[in-house]
Amino acid sequence: MTIKGKAYIAGIYEHPTRYAPDKSTAQLHAEVAKGALEDAGLRSEDVDGYFCGRDAPGGAWAMVDYLGLKVRHVDSTESGGCSYIMHLGHAAEAIASGKCSVALVTLAGKPRTGDIGTKAVGAEEDFEAAYGATTHNAYAMCAMRHMHDFGTTPEQLAWIKVAASHHAQYNPNARLQDVVTVEEVLASPMISDPLRRMDCCVVTDGGGAIVVTSKEIAQSLNRPLVTLTGHGEAMKGPRGGNRLDLTYSAGAWSGPRAFQEAGVVPQDIKYASIYDSFTITVLMQLEDLGFCEKGQGGKFVSDGNLISGVGKLPFNTDGGGLCNNHPVNRGGMTKIIEAVRQLRGEAHPKVQVPDCDLALVHGTGGLLGLRHGASTAILERTQ
Repeated sequence: MTIKGKAYIAGIYEHPTRYAPDKSTAQLHAEVAKGALEDAGLRSEDVDGYFCGRDAPGGAWAMVDYLGLKVRHVDSTESGGCSYIMHLGHAAEAIASGKCSVALVTLAGKPRTGDIGTKAVGAEEDFEAAYGATTHNAYAMCAMRHMHDFGTTPEQLAWIKVAASHHAQYNPNARLQDVVTVEEVLASPMISDPLRRMDCCVVTDGGGAIVVTSKEIAQSLNRPLVTLTGHGEAMKGPRGGNRLDLTYSAGAWSGPRAFQEAGVVPQDIKYASIYDSFTITVLMQLEDLGFCEKGQGGKFVSDGNLISGVGKLPFNTDGGGLCNNHPVNRGGMTKIIEAVRQLRGEAHPKVQVPDCDLALVHGTGGLLGLRHGASTAILERTQ
């Protein structure tokens, strides 16, 4: 069974706040759900499928009750930041198989003003804890190895932050709105060699939601038609240290699966939403997805090639996690939302990609240098 053309993204909503000391996490979930349903022109009574990650307080059963939903299908797949791209694919599968017809996917949290509340204990954590692995140094190991193997430079990584900042200046809700230069990125404090502060994403409160429907329901709504044409997911880990290569991600497997199902190739993509927890995350994923050869990512991202209206592959035109928003320290949801804006022609005029009819959404979840998941989605505007 294929999900190609079986499910449509009818509603999107990104919470405008980046600082929410006066709101609970459950309230943020409710507010983004309301926003996405209103964008679709649907009501909570129409929802018969609910999808969430570990950020949902109490899990799926608690949120279904809190939101007042009556559903016949739930999915609480958890794979870190890419969970919500997986949820999109799983919602399409559920709709295609008749399990539901209106699926609501929500994300919300308060890492800036409260507890993230998403920590999981891995099977091998007891063996690794003594070495002090953190998000920053796990990704820094990947960056250092990539530099060692392929000659990638800090200047090349800096261009990814520069591109994100060029886009964020047009987003009034972006956490960081100032355009930066390569020199300014390189002058920022070192966090974990070779990653500097500006190589790292922002920390924000907030959230987002999407509504995924059947084709029949989508066609009955007064909204642009955006459909999922391909989806892939994969997992990668060190396998006890026997097979550890820090220079590629699970996107090397999820990407080809999505492209094959969609019947397109990387060169067909007009816009790319790429999870940017760190600059190295973007560079490695672009290689793994086939936008350039392995080891050529540094050259590919340089000289503004990711800037809308300037480069060949516009990316993260909302400013991404590097400058705009990274709610719950998970970036998959916001990547879907901006891709839909681009396909609808609703991005800011300064960054809107002309004739954008085909977009890619991709992200990872977990630690790039250890265990992580990846999910890739190909979205198409059909009217």
